Amino acid sequence: MRFGGFLRYYCVDTRNREQRSRIMASVHQRNTGPELFVRRLLFAEGYRFRIHRRDLPGTPDIVFPSRKRVIFVHGCFWHGHECSKGCLPKSRQGYWKLKIDRNRERDVKNIESLVKDYWKVLVVWQCELKKTVILLQKLNRFLDQSGEVVDDRGSR
Repeated sequence: MRFGGFLRYYCVDTRNREQRSRIMASVHQRNTGPELFVRRLLFAEGYRFRIHRRDLPGTPDIVFPSRKRVIFVHGCFWHGHECSKGCLPKSRQGYWKLKIDRNRERDVKNIESLVKDYWKVLVVWQCELKKTVILLQKLNRFLDQSGEVVDDRGSR
């Protein structure tokens, strides 16, 4: 199925309703596992940063004020990434499609606003965390060079 210009895949849920409800209720907006992983990598590389600056559009997960750089760590499901983790559930497709569409629209608006204010933006996807060496190279390149908006959805 086409979804925001991309081909979307649908997943069969392997959990029952109670299990899925408990899992979804435990999902947090801040200090998520993927975000903590990226922060630990950056700290081990010697980078120092601020987190969750509410005065910036989208409340970026990781902020480097002196470099005018921000990093968003996106969960593939919640932000509609085109990978195996980003597929929509088969139940309540209308609800999930609308919710994820709004998240994606908000992401684009926040990134555009940051770029307009001369911030450089990097989006790190949950599925990228598996390849730590490649992720570390991407982070170092972004933080040590002039950089642009980096998002594998084609947004530049």
